Amino acid sequence: MTLKAPDARHLALFMLILLPSMTGYMVWEARAVDVTVLTIDGAPEGIVYITDPHVQPSNIDHVREVIAEVNRLDPSIVLIGGDFATGEESDFTAQEVWRSLDAPTYAVLGNHDYRVGTDGMAGIERMLAVQTSVNATAAGYDLTALNDGSADTAFADALAATLEENGVHVLRNDYVQVSAGGKEVVIVGVDDGWAGMADPPDVPKTDAFTIYLIHEPSCRADWDADLILAGHTHGGQFLFPVVTQLNDYGVIELAGMFETNGTPTYISRGVCSADLAGVDLRFNCQPEIVLINPTPGQLRTINGSA
Repeated sequence: MTLKAPDARHLALFMLILLPSMTGYMVWEARAVDVTVLTIDGAPEGIVYITDPHVQPSNIDHVREVIAEVNRLDPSIVLIGGDFATGEESDFTAQEVWRSLDAPTYAVLGNHDYRVGTDGMAGIERMLAVQTSVNATAAGYDLTALNDGSADTAFADALAATLEENGVHVLRNDYVQVSAGGKEVVIVGVDDGWAGMADPPDVPKTDAFTIYLIHEPSCRADWDADLILAGHTHGGQFLFPVVTQLNDYGVIELAGMFETNGTPTYISRGVCSADLAGVDLRFNCQPEIVLINPTPGQLRTINGSA
Protein backbone atom coordinates (compact mmCIF):
# COMPACT_ATOMS: atom_id res chain seq x y z
CA MET A 1 0.00 0.00 0.00
CA THR A 2 1.31 3.46 -0.94
CA LEU A 3 1.20 5.94 1.93
CA LYS A 4 -0.61 9.17 1.29
CA ALA A 5 1.32 12.34 2.08
CA PRO A 6 -0.31 12.95 5.50
CA ASP A 7 0.31 9.31 6.49
CA ALA A 8 3.95 9.58 5.50
CA ARG A 9 4.36 12.75 7.55
CA HIS A 10 2.74 11.11 10.55
CA LEU A 11 5.06 8.11 10.21
CA ALA A 12 8.11 10.36 9.95
CA LEU A 13 6.99 12.27 13.05
CA PHE A 14 6.39 9.00 14.91
CA MET A 15 9.90 7.78 14.02
CA LEU A 16 11.44 11.06 15.15
CA ILE A 17 9.73 10.64 18.52
CA LEU A 18 10.40 6.92 18.83
CA LEU A 19 14.09 6.84 17.87
CA PRO A 20 15.42 8.96 20.77
CA SER A 21 13.17 7.05 23.16
CA MET A 22 14.44 3.69 21.89
CA THR A 23 18.04 4.88 22.01
CA GLY A 24 17.57 6.12 25.55
CA TYR A 25 16.07 2.79 26.55
CA MET A 26 18.96 0.84 24.97
CA VAL A 27 21.49 3.03 26.82
CA TRP A 28 19.63 2.36 30.09
CA GLU A 29 19.42 -1.39 29.46
CA ALA A 30 23.17 -1.61 28.80
CA ARG A 31 23.72 -0.49 32.40
CA ALA A 32 20.87 -2.49 34.01
CA VAL A 33 22.79 -5.52 35.25
CA ASP A 34 20.78 -8.64 36.04
CA VAL A 35 21.82 -11.46 38.38
CA THR A 36 21.20 -14.81 36.70
CA VAL A 37 20.96 -17.75 39.10
CA LEU A 38 22.06 -21.17 37.84
CA THR A 39 21.38 -24.36 39.77
CA ILE A 40 23.99 -26.94 38.74
CA ASP A 41 24.02 -30.37 40.37
CA GLY A 42 27.30 -31.06 42.14
CA ALA A 43 28.74 -27.56 41.70
CA PRO A 44 30.11 -25.67 44.70
CA GLU A 45 27.97 -22.93 46.18
CA GLY A 46 28.39 -19.26 45.52
CA ILE A 47 30.53 -19.09 42.36
CA VAL A 48 30.17 -15.85 40.38
CA TYR A 49 30.91 -15.68 36.65
CA ILE A 50 31.21 -12.51 34.57
CA THR A 51 32.66 -11.90 31.13
CA ASP A 52 33.38 -9.28 28.45
CA PRO A 53 34.05 -6.19 30.57
CA HIS A 54 35.92 -4.37 27.73
CA VAL A 55 37.18 -1.88 30.31
CA GLN A 56 37.58 1.67 28.98
CA PRO A 57 37.03 5.21 30.26
CA SER A 58 33.45 5.33 28.94
CA ASN A 59 32.32 2.29 30.96
CA ILE A 60 34.66 2.14 33.92
CA ASP A 61 32.03 3.48 36.35
CA HIS A 62 29.71 0.72 35.17
CA VAL A 63 32.46 -1.88 35.68
CA ARG A 64 33.00 -0.53 39.20
CA GLU A 65 29.28 -0.96 39.89
CA VAL A 66 29.44 -4.54 38.61
CA ILE A 67 32.38 -5.26 40.90
CA ALA A 68 30.53 -3.70 43.84
CA GLU A 69 27.54 -5.96 43.14
CA VAL A 70 29.82 -9.01 42.87
CA ASN A 71 31.39 -8.13 46.23
CA ARG A 72 27.93 -7.65 47.73
CA LEU A 73 27.12 -11.24 46.74
CA ASP A 74 30.17 -12.42 48.74
CA PRO A 75 31.17 -15.15 46.23
CA SER A 76 33.32 -18.15 47.04
CA ILE A 77 35.34 -17.51 43.86
CA VAL A 78 34.98 -15.24 40.82
CA LEU A 79 35.50 -16.44 37.26
CA ILE A 80 35.96 -14.05 34.30
CA GLY A 81 35.61 -15.15 30.68
CA GLY A 82 37.91 -12.76 28.83
CA ASP A 83 37.83 -9.60 26.71
CA PHE A 84 39.17 -7.40 29.47
CA ALA A 85 40.46 -4.97 26.86
CA THR A 86 39.04 -3.27 23.78
CA GLY A 87 42.24 -3.75 21.78
CA GLU A 88 42.64 0.01 21.31
CA GLU A 89 44.49 0.73 24.57
CA SER A 90 47.87 2.36 24.81
CA ASP A 91 48.19 1.24 28.45
CA PHE A 92 46.31 -0.90 30.96
CA THR A 93 45.83 1.60 33.77
CA ALA A 94 42.05 1.02 33.76
CA GLN A 95 42.57 -2.66 34.61
CA GLU A 96 43.49 -1.61 38.14
CA VAL A 97 39.73 -1.67 38.75
CA TRP A 98 39.95 -5.44 39.43
CA ARG A 99 42.01 -4.79 42.54
CA SER A 100 38.77 -4.11 44.41
CA LEU A 101 37.39 -7.64 43.93
CA ASP A 102 37.22 -9.32 47.33
CA ALA A 103 37.21 -13.01 46.29
CA PRO A 104 39.85 -15.22 44.64
CA THR A 105 39.55 -14.57 40.90
CA TYR A 106 40.48 -16.72 37.88
CA ALA A 107 40.16 -15.77 34.24
CA VAL A 108 40.98 -16.43 30.61
CA LEU A 109 41.79 -13.99 27.82
CA GLY A 110 39.54 -13.23 24.84
CA ASN A 111 40.02 -12.22 21.23
CA HIS A 112 40.11 -8.48 22.02
CA ASP A 113 42.89 -9.24 24.49
CA TYR A 114 44.92 -10.49 21.50
CA ARG A 115 43.58 -7.82 19.10
CA VAL A 116 42.16 -10.51 16.81
CA GLY A 117 38.82 -10.47 14.99
CA THR A 118 37.76 -7.20 16.57
CA ASP A 119 35.93 -5.78 13.54
CA GLY A 120 33.00 -7.17 11.59
CA MET A 121 34.74 -8.74 8.60
CA ALA A 122 37.64 -10.14 10.63
CA GLY A 123 35.14 -11.64 13.07
CA ILE A 124 33.21 -13.34 10.27
CA GLU A 125 36.43 -14.78 8.87
CA ARG A 126 37.30 -16.23 12.27
CA MET A 127 33.83 -17.74 12.71
CA LEU A 128 34.06 -19.43 9.32
CA ALA A 129 37.57 -20.67 10.04
CA VAL A 130 36.41 -22.33 13.26
CA GLN A 131 33.74 -24.19 11.28
CA THR A 132 35.96 -25.26 8.38
CA SER A 133 39.66 -25.18 9.20
CA VAL A 134 40.20 -26.60 12.69
CA ASN A 135 39.61 -29.68 14.81
CA ALA A 136 37.46 -28.73 17.80
CA THR A 137 37.00 -32.23 19.23
CA ALA A 138 38.54 -33.16 22.56
CA ALA A 139 40.48 -36.06 21.05
CA GLY A 140 42.21 -34.04 18.34
CA TYR A 141 41.72 -30.46 19.47
CA ASP A 142 43.83 -28.24 17.21
CA LEU A 143 43.12 -24.58 16.52
CA THR A 144 46.64 -23.68 15.43
CA ALA A 145 45.39 -22.93 11.90
CA LEU A 146 43.98 -19.73 13.39
CA ASN A 147 47.42 -18.72 14.65
CA ASP A 148 48.29 -16.84 11.48
CA GLY A 149 50.58 -14.24 13.02
CA SER A 150 47.88 -11.62 13.47
CA ALA A 151 47.55 -12.12 17.24
CA ASP A 152 49.32 -9.43 19.24
CA THR A 153 50.94 -11.67 21.83
CA ALA A 154 52.96 -8.84 23.35
CA PHE A 155 49.72 -6.95 24.03
CA ALA A 156 48.15 -10.07 25.58
CA ASP A 157 51.24 -10.79 27.69
CA ALA A 158 51.32 -7.24 29.05
CA LEU A 159 47.59 -7.34 29.80
CA ALA A 160 47.89 -10.69 31.58
CA ALA A 161 50.78 -9.36 33.68
CA THR A 162 48.72 -6.31 34.65
CA LEU A 163 45.75 -8.48 35.60
CA GLU A 164 47.96 -10.68 37.77
CA GLU A 165 49.29 -7.55 39.51
CA ASN A 166 45.70 -6.59 40.28
CA GLY A 167 44.58 -9.92 41.73
CA VAL A 168 43.25 -11.75 38.66
CA HIS A 169 44.93 -15.10 38.07
CA VAL A 170 44.96 -15.66 34.30
CA LEU A 171 44.83 -19.30 33.18
CA ARG A 172 46.43 -19.70 29.75
CA ASN A 173 46.00 -23.37 28.89
CA ASP A 174 46.41 -24.23 32.54
CA TYR A 175 44.29 -25.41 35.45
CA VAL A 176 44.04 -25.03 39.21
CA GLN A 177 42.27 -27.00 41.90
CA VAL A 178 40.85 -24.88 44.68
CA SER A 179 38.29 -25.07 47.46
CA ALA A 180 35.07 -23.15 46.92
CA GLY A 181 31.75 -23.32 48.69
CA GLY A 182 32.88 -26.28 50.78
CA LYS A 183 33.90 -28.39 47.76
CA GLU A 184 36.91 -28.95 45.56
CA VAL A 185 36.67 -27.46 42.07
CA VAL A 186 39.04 -27.74 39.11
CA ILE A 187 39.13 -24.63 36.92
CA VAL A 188 40.55 -25.21 33.46
CA GLY A 189 41.38 -22.06 31.51
CA VAL A 190 41.66 -22.47 27.74
CA ASP A 191 43.47 -19.60 26.02
CA ASP A 192 41.78 -17.71 23.20
CA GLY A 193 40.58 -19.79 20.26
CA TRP A 194 40.27 -17.07 17.64
CA ALA A 195 43.88 -16.11 18.28
CA GLY A 196 44.92 -19.72 17.69
CA MET A 197 46.27 -19.91 21.23
CA ALA A 198 43.88 -22.55 22.61
CA ASP A 199 45.77 -25.65 23.73
CA PRO A 200 43.81 -27.31 26.56
CA PRO A 201 46.00 -28.85 29.26
CA ASP A 202 45.91 -32.48 30.28
CA VAL A 203 43.77 -32.57 33.40
CA PRO A 204 44.22 -35.55 35.78
CA LYS A 205 41.15 -37.61 36.56
CA THR A 206 39.46 -36.24 39.65
CA ASP A 207 36.20 -36.36 41.54
CA ALA A 208 36.31 -32.59 41.92
CA PHE A 209 33.73 -30.53 40.04
CA THR A 210 35.43 -29.44 36.80
CA ILE A 211 34.74 -26.13 35.06
CA TYR A 212 36.22 -25.17 31.70
CA LEU A 213 36.55 -21.46 31.00
CA ILE A 214 36.66 -20.51 27.32
CA HIS A 215 35.98 -17.22 25.59
CA GLU A 216 34.36 -18.16 22.26
CA PRO A 217 31.64 -20.80 22.70
CA SER A 218 32.21 -22.09 19.16
CA CYS A 219 35.73 -23.11 20.18
CA ARG A 220 34.60 -25.50 22.91
CA ALA A 221 34.94 -29.27 22.63
CA ASP A 222 33.52 -32.41 24.23
CA TRP A 223 35.86 -32.16 27.18
CA ASP A 224 35.46 -34.24 30.33
CA ALA A 225 33.86 -31.32 32.16
CA ASP A 226 30.95 -30.81 34.51
CA LEU A 227 30.34 -27.28 33.20
CA ILE A 228 31.68 -25.05 30.43
CA LEU A 229 31.45 -21.28 30.79
CA ALA A 230 31.77 -19.03 27.74
CA GLY A 231 31.13 -15.44 26.68
CA HIS A 232 32.13 -13.43 23.60
CA THR A 233 28.65 -13.06 22.09
CA HIS A 234 27.34 -10.33 24.44
CA GLY A 235 24.19 -12.43 24.26
CA GLY A 236 23.57 -11.08 20.78
CA GLN A 237 23.32 -7.58 22.30
CA PHE A 238 20.12 -6.84 20.32
CA LEU A 239 17.70 -9.73 20.84
CA PHE A 240 14.74 -9.03 18.60
CA PRO A 241 11.93 -11.64 18.72
CA VAL A 242 13.06 -13.80 15.77
CA VAL A 243 16.64 -13.88 17.05
CA THR A 244 15.40 -14.80 20.53
CA GLN A 245 13.41 -17.72 19.13
CA LEU A 246 16.36 -18.99 17.10
CA ASN A 247 18.50 -18.87 20.24
CA ASP A 248 15.85 -20.55 22.39
CA TYR A 249 15.59 -23.44 19.92
CA GLY A 250 19.37 -23.82 19.67
CA VAL A 251 19.56 -22.85 15.99
CA ILE A 252 22.05 -20.19 17.04
CA GLU A 253 23.90 -19.96 20.35
CA LEU A 254 24.03 -16.47 21.76
CA ALA A 255 22.92 -16.66 25.38
CA GLY A 256 21.84 -19.20 27.94
CA MET A 257 22.35 -22.88 28.64
CA PHE A 258 23.20 -25.38 25.91
CA GLU A 259 24.27 -29.03 25.95
CA THR A 260 27.55 -30.25 24.47
CA ASN A 261 27.51 -34.05 24.40
CA GLY A 262 25.82 -34.03 27.78
CA THR A 263 28.00 -31.28 29.25
CA PRO A 264 26.11 -28.07 30.10
CA THR A 265 27.56 -24.93 28.53
CA TYR A 266 26.44 -21.53 29.75
CA ILE A 267 27.00 -18.60 27.38
CA SER A 268 26.80 -15.35 29.31
CA ARG A 269 25.45 -12.07 27.98
CA GLY A 270 28.48 -10.37 29.52
CA VAL A 271 28.66 -7.18 31.54
CA CYS A 272 29.62 -4.68 28.82
CA SER A 273 29.07 -4.42 25.08
CA ALA A 274 30.48 -3.37 21.75
CA ASP A 275 29.90 0.37 21.86
CA LEU A 276 28.72 2.95 19.38
CA ALA A 277 30.75 6.17 19.62
CA GLY A 278 31.67 5.24 23.17
CA VAL A 279 28.10 4.40 24.23
CA ASP A 280 26.98 0.86 25.10
CA LEU A 281 23.60 -0.13 23.68
CA ARG A 282 21.49 -3.24 24.31
CA PHE A 283 17.95 -4.37 23.52
CA ASN A 284 16.15 -7.21 25.31
CA CYS A 285 19.56 -8.46 26.41
CA GLN A 286 20.55 -7.14 29.83
CA PRO A 287 24.15 -7.49 30.96
CA GLU A 288 24.44 -10.16 33.61
CA ILE A 289 26.29 -11.47 36.61
CA VAL A 290 25.96 -15.26 36.77
CA LEU A 291 25.61 -16.79 40.23
CA ILE A 292 25.99 -20.57 40.50
CA ASN A 293 24.26 -22.43 43.35
CA PRO A 294 23.62 -19.42 45.57
CA THR A 295 23.82 -19.71 49.32
CA PRO A 296 20.82 -18.66 51.46
CA GLY A 297 22.66 -15.43 52.25
CA GLN A 298 23.21 -14.67 48.58
CA LEU A 299 19.54 -15.30 47.84
CA ARG A 300 18.60 -12.82 50.56
CA THR A 301 20.99 -10.31 49.02
CA ILE A 302 19.42 -10.76 45.57
CA ASN A 303 15.94 -10.41 47.00
CA GLY A 304 16.88 -7.25 48.83
CA SER A 305 16.47 -8.56 52.34
CA ALA A 306 20.11 -8.67 53.34
